[in-house]
Amino acid sequence: MDWKPAVAAVLAASFATSACVQTKQYADLQFTPPQGDYKLLVLRPDVTVGSLTTGGMVEPRADWTDQARASIVDALKAQQASHGGKVTIIERRTELPGVTPQELADVERLNGAVAESIVVHKYLGDYLPTKRGKGLDWTLGQDAVRLGQKTGYDYALFMHAEDQVASGGRIALGVIGLAGCVVGFCAPNVGGAEQLDYASLVDLRTGEVVWFNVVIASSQAPGIKFGDLRTPQGATQMVERLLGRMRPGDAVRRPSSPKESR
Repeated sequence: MDWKPAVAAVLAASFATSACVQTKQYADLQFTPPQGDYKLLVLRPDVTVGSLTTGGMVEPRADWTDQARASIVDALKAQQASHGGKVTIIERRTELPGVTPQELADVERLNGAVAESIVVHKYLGDYLPTKRGKGLDWTLGQDAVRLGQKTGYDYALFMHAEDQVASGGRIALGVIGLAGCVVGFCAPNVGGAEQLDYASLVDLRTGEVVWFNVVIASSQAPGIKFGDLRTPQGATQMVERLLGRMRPGDAVRRPSSPKESR
């Protein structure tokens, strides 16, 4: 079973709201954002961009996906360049010396399963008895530790991004519904496109997931977007929302609203 649709569904459900943009992060209590002479390995971003059809189905587009991934990688490079560490962004699994593509694929799949568990526990409140009261208590185990030993990197960053582009038919349907309100008949709100992004930071010295964040940008009106991942501007905005506000663990634990002002 593919874990990606399951993660997307539960995250969207947990953030079901009329708000435009929301973000909520978790971190190990002792976590401090990497700074100084750290070494960060960014795995190939897992990206999907599709067309939101008139009927509400999402049809993946390979060309849009490739365009968005390229924009995200460029935005990541620019964002991380200001942090001072040594950052390597993997665009293909063959690019990491000493590590086979299969080894990288195994770590990515393991992180996917762990991410799903974090979502179920932290964002849906389906608390696991062994995790209750332990903060961010997940690990990729020895697979991640071995990756760190082979490469010399301190951290690995995993990113997932999904974006939707409303089709002409979907936009027209929304316009018709809104126009009906003028004459006294409001058709059911068909809803607009939604962007879902999340990231996890893994300490390769211990294998532990030390930080996790989710961002959802949604529109109640088809045709209105909050950053198109295919564009440099949209990708930069997403990376900043997801990674630019990374907080220490003690700050994350303080009560705060998940809503952003923009």
